[in-house]
Amino acid sequence: MHKVLLLPGDGIGPEVIAEVRKVLAFLVDEHGLALELEEALVGGCAYEDGGDPLPAQTLELARAADAVVLGAVGGPRFDDVERELRPEKGLLRLRAELGLFANLRPAILFADLADASSLKPELVAGLDIMIVRELTGGLYFGEPRGIRTLEGEVRRGVNTLAYDETEIERIAQAAFQIAQRRNRRLCSVDKANVLEVSELWRDVVNRVHQQYPEVSLSHMYVDNAAMQLVRDPKQFDVVLTENMFGDILSDIAAMLTGSIGMLPSASLNGADQGLYEPVHGSAPDIAGKDVANPLAAILSAAMMLRYSLDEPAMAERIEQGVRRVIAEGLRTQDIVYSARQHIGTREMGDAVVRALSD
Repeated sequence: MHKVLLLPGDGIGPEVIAEVRKVLAFLVDEHGLALELEEALVGGCAYEDGGDPLPAQTLELARAADAVVLGAVGGPRFDDVERELRPEKGLLRLRAELGLFANLRPAILFADLADASSLKPELVAGLDIMIVRELTGGLYFGEPRGIRTLEGEVRRGVNTLAYDETEIERIAQAAFQIAQRRNRRLCSVDKANVLEVSELWRDVVNRVHQQYPEVSLSHMYVDNAAMQLVRDPKQFDVVLTENMFGDILSDIAAMLTGSIGMLPSASLNGADQGLYEPVHGSAPDIAGKDVANPLAAILSAAMMLRYSLDEPAMAERIEQGVRRVIAEGLRTQDIVYSARQHIGTREMGDAVVRALSD
């Protein structure tokens, strides 16, 4: 019996997670998936409920689960909350507490959505990139950090970019293993011409590569990688990079696919326990309007079945269901690119369930 914790969160999170629950419940009832679902608060809703964006009870449930599926956290109404109590801090703490160091963000363009991309269809048709981002180190976590007042009342902001060899080696191992299961091409992105941290990064990645001689390894500076993602994105298979670079490059890759509402993600620890979430944010401007695209959240559940629960057949069933509804012409408003009519969040979830039943 797999134990899965659902964390709907804020904004459109509860709406898209409701569709995930619908899809998983169908697989339990009709296809014998052994799954036990629990639900808890995280983010802004948890702060409003008890003053903590990551309550102790939620953390306890997450530690006991085989996998966690998150909707989204945050929103403008929390901008004035003390920094350490903001919704995003709850998510960062959850990642750190679970040791989720490997962030997997696929950028896959469904053939029937090629016209939805901002790039020419011939540049993106067939796009299938996996970005592997180190998630628990680097600039976002380094110390010292903060804002200090210097002489003359001049304020100075400080953040520290730091990685040690073990942090680089474990994310490189994960990336090479993923590349082995794909097209055996890995591009490591850094800024080794400027940053000493990147010099170490490149040295360790080269060393790890010796264990995976069947994988072709290349290196690219991050500024060039950003340009190449727009110029010729299909040259990439697996992209390995550090935390901040990965944050930026994965959002660039997301827009190549036409909508951030189509992209799932996974964050894994060394035991393959994972946090799965759509790439999109909480989108409070459309929350409660039944217009959010639930497919990224549903595809995140498919990643959960593949990477944490060892249920590849169930994962493929969901992915095929999503392909089917897209091929049938069903669209939420974010992926409408002509005079097509669009459907709502709940109707899209129902359509995926129907596709699963065929």
